[in-house]
Amino acid sequence: MHGETRLPHNAKEGILFMLIISIISVNIIAPIIIGLERGFSKEVYFETLKLIPFMWVIVVLLVRFVAGPLVGKVMPKFVGQTDGFNARVLLNILLNVTVLSLLLSIIGTWVGMKEVSMEPIQNFLHIWPRNFGIAFWVEMLIAQPIARFAMKKLHHRQARKAVNK
Repeated sequence: MHGETRLPHNAKEGILFMLIISIISVNIIAPIIIGLERGFSKEVYFETLKLIPFMWVIVVLLVRFVAGPLVGKVMPKFVGQTDGFNARVLLNILLNVTVLSLLLSIIGTWVGMKEVSMEPIQNFLHIWPRNFGIAFWVEMLIAQPIARFAMKKLHHRQARKAVNK
C-alpha cells in the first residue's frame, strides 16, 4: 500500500489522518449513542458536547496504544498479497471498530455516567452490538472516506508543488 495517495505517507500525515477520523467519529458516534440512551433532545445534545473532549482524548489514546498495535499484528494474518485496497481498508475498519467498540462500550458508559460501575459490563451484550453497528457505519461511510479524500488532496497538492519547483 506504499505510495497509495488515499493513505498517510509519513508520521505527520498519520497524525492528521487520525485526527480527522477521530474528530468526525467522536462528534457523530457519541451524540447518537447517548441520544439512544437518554433520548434525543437539545439538552441531551448539549450535555454530550461537554463529554466529547474527554471521549476524543480516550479514543486517540486507545487507537494509538491499543487498537493500532493489535490490529497491526492481526491484519497480516488475514490479508493476502492479492487483496486490493478496498478489501484491506474494509478489514482495517472492521478490526479497529471491533476493538474500539468493545472497549468504549464500557469506558464510554463510565464517562457518560461520570462514574465507574458494573452497569456497562452487566449490559454489555445489549449495548455492544448497537455501538459496534453505529461506529462501523460512521467509520465506513463518513469518517474514513473524508480522511482518505483529505489525504488524496494533500498528496495531489504536494505533487503539484514538486512539479512546479
